[in-house]
Parts: sequence; structure tokens; C-alpha cells
Amino acid sequence: MINLPSWDQSLINKYNISGPRYTSYPTALSLADGYNQQDMINAIAASKSRSLSLYIHIPFCSQLCYYCGCNKVITRHQSKADLYLDNLALEIAEQATLFVDYNVEQLHLGGGTPTFLSAEQMSRLMALVEQHFNFADDAERGIEIDPRSLADGMLVHLRKLGFNRVSFGIQDFNDAVQLAVNRPQSVQSVKGLISEARELGFKSINADMIYGLPLQTPESFKETIAQLIELNPDRVSVFNYAHLPDRFAAQRKIKDADLPSAGDKLTMFKNTLEQMLAAGYQFIGMDHFARKDNELAIAQNEGKLHRNFQGYTTHGQCDLLGLGVSSISQIGNAILQNEKELKHYYKAVQEGFGNAVCKGVALTDDDTLRAAVIKQLICQFELDIPSIEKQFNINFASYFCEALQALDPLLADGLVSVSQNKITVTARGNLFIRIICMCFDAHLQQQIKQTRFSRVI
Repeated sequence: MINLPSWDQSLINKYNISGPRYTSYPTALSLADGYNQQDMINAIAASKSRSLSLYIHIPFCSQLCYYCGCNKVITRHQSKADLYLDNLALEIAEQATLFVDYNVEQLHLGGGTPTFLSAEQMSRLMALVEQHFNFADDAERGIEIDPRSLADGMLVHLRKLGFNRVSFGIQDFNDAVQLAVNRPQSVQSVKGLISEARELGFKSINADMIYGLPLQTPESFKETIAQLIELNPDRVSVFNYAHLPDRFAAQRKIKDADLPSAGDKLTMFKNTLEQMLAAGYQFIGMDHFARKDNELAIAQNEGKLHRNFQGYTTHGQCDLLGLGVSSISQIGNAILQNEKELKHYYKAVQEGFGNAVCKGVALTDDDTLRAAVIKQLICQFELDIPSIEKQFNINFASYFCEALQALDPLLADGLVSVSQNKITVTARGNLFIRIICMCFDAHLQQQIKQTRFSRVI
């Protein structure tokens, strides 16, 4: 288990800068044009894994949430989902031929709103997936759910289709905040859905929350988290809202004057941290919490936790295949992305024999080494230097001379401790894990010039 977080306001003020979330290294910002299906084939041939995690992107939402930065299509026309499934079927049939000797250990449907699909459409999708891929008997099957738009009987239907994990997008329970982001929902409706999910035997129930939304106050968000704790989800993600109206048009509907101050946002996270720990949750890292008997917490305690584009996971040994518009795959030492716009995705799968890969990055030996270092730090909050030296045949102090120099100020402030054999993130430092990882990021300076990241807290 990592050290319990220690809140030091002076360090928060000093180090609360922007930085990557490191769901991959290199990050998605390193993806370049010019990649195609042959790169997928080459990556599979070079990969040592024969376990697969499937991600399927369903981009449709029936209503716009103003805070959202996801790849989405707002529509109330169910026929658009039929057309999407027609094209997704082409991609599934083509890509599955490359993975005949893989076992699927994990399936996740994200969006958008996956439950935009009707029961019939969901059945069609799952039949397609099961027809073309080999699933492990104990495979995780998860889906993201918007509590507001879940059709009656859909949870029962999802369970019958084999789903065993659900993630509810809640964000906030306060009425004024919900109206400000165009996402009204009641505590009672969410409570009913979570109770039903438990009764149906879903193994893991996750709740997604966001702090920093318009009209939120430390007091109101503290009440929201208290209400959430009463619902007793197995996992909780509490994300820091990044207001980037220049990049995401929907966010332009949010008034700057309604946003909480930077100080209030920090207070919200501090309160959340204290509330979640007091309620018996384990701090997994960054913005994730889990019940101590949940497999995420157990994996972290046993040194087996991993991280990929889906966040913290226990299936880090799996190659990741993304299906659908904008989806990202990570196969061996390659990261590949599908077309991001629906019309281009349709054109690609129809004219490109069922594939839509358009961007990517091939990891160099240096990238692979740094990815291993960052992953170990962000998952275990400790780096076993001899194991890295043995795995990559390097002298750590020599190879990472510049990174260790970059760590010096963090070392002086007590965020990390460094010995010959270990780098350990301290209780004062684990809230700043993204900054610690940034010291080992060789791509960072160029990316900082290109874009804006969310703040680390």
C-alpha cells in the first residue's frame, strides 16, 4: 500500500502545475499521421502478449453535457447507431482475424454514452464481438452508464449479456451544478440503479465524479461526496475539471464567472481525500479510490497494478485493441489510433477493408524503458532500480542522469527519497506523482508548447 497522502499547502501552491495523466508513454500527443493497418499487423507480430483487452467506443449521446471533452455525437436518432454498428461490424470482422490466437480478458464499452444503444442494438454488438473474438471464461466485461438515460430493464439486459462491471457517470449531486452543466439527475435515481446493480450481481460498481464544475463550492461538493459514500461504490474516480473552451466548443456554454477559484478547487480535493480515506477507501493514486477488498487495491498492495488508456487496471499484461471511431490501441510497442471524425471513420472502414487506423507512434527502446519507469512509479509509488537495470541492461544513474537532476528539487522538498536501489514517493509526494513522472518524460517540453494539460491537483 502506498503512503497515505499528506497535505502540505505550501507544496500544493508550489507544485500545482499542469502535466500529463500518463495513461500511456509516450502520451497520445505524440501520435503522428501516416500509420495504417500494416503497422497494426507488424505490432501484433512483434508483441509478446497473447492476452487482449478490448475497448469499443460508442460516440452517441442524446444530450450535450457542457463540461464534456470526449469524442461524441449528439443525436436523438437511434438509426444513427444502426449505421454505426454496420460499420463497426466491418472493423470487428477485419481486426479479429489478426487476433485469433488471443484470449480476451477484458472488454470495456465507453463513449459518448454506450447505453444510448437500445437493448436490441446492444445484443447485436455483443453477438458480433463474441462471434469474432475468443473470451476467457472469467473475462471482465464493463460498460459506462449515464444514469439519466438508462432504459428500464437495461441493467437486467446487460447482465444477461455477460456484463459484470458498471461505471456510473455521476459528476455531482447538487441541483444547481447539474443545471449549470446541463446534466440533471437525482440522488435517489442513482441510488436505485446502484442497488439494482448489486442485486443483479455486478462484481464491481464504479462512480465517476468531477470537481471544479461551475457553481460548485467546497461545501456543496463535500455534501456530494458524503452522499456518494452512502451509496458505497467499489471504486470512485474524482476528476479535476479542465476548462479548455478553445478546444471543446461545449465548454463555451460555461461562464468563467461561475467556475470555482483555484483555491476552492484545492479545498474540494482535500476534503474529498479526507472523506474517502475516513470512509475506508484506499487511495490508488492521482484521482482514484477503491475499497480495500477491491482487486485494484489488492493488486496495488501486491505490486501488480498497471495503467493504460482505460486508467488503472489489473490487466496490464494485455495488448489493448480499440474499436470504433477515435479509439486507441496499444499493441506491443506501438500506439495506434482510429479516425477521429465519424464520416472519416466510415469512409476508412468501407474503403480500407475494415480498418480505420490513421495515426500512431512506434516506441523506441528509450520510450519502452521510460514507459516502464513511469508505469512503476505511477502504480506502485516506488521504483525498483535493480529490476529496471536488469530488464533493460543499463546503469540507471548514468542513463537517467538528467532525470535524477530534475528530481533534486523534489528530493529537497521531501516528495521523494532516492537510494542506490529505490526511488520512493513519500507521503508528502504522492499527490504530485504526475510531476515526479514528468522528470522521466523525454517528450514533455515539445508537448507543453503544443497543448494545455490539466493541473495535477
